[in-house]
Amino acid sequence: MDTPQLVDKVQPEDIARTFEAAVNVFQGKTEHMDDLLKNGGTLLRKVSKNFTSTQMILAVAALAVVSIVVVKRAVDNE
Repeated sequence: MDTPQLVDKVQPEDIARTFEAAVNVFQGKTEHMDDLLKNGGTLLRKVSKNFTSTQMILAVAALAVVSIVVVKRAVDNE
């Protein structure tokens, strides 16, 4: 017996929140880093259902690179 699977669909608000947090972080407002990681992770979880394993690895790597760049910028500014 198949049970219906609850699939969260990507909403425009998810993309907007992630983009807004990314812009704030790149403008030097590092207090928004937690928002970026939370919103980016939520967005990634929602779209991962449609990703191949290679696409998923690349998406996680891209998120890691962005995090490293932001942390480096924050350290350089101190």
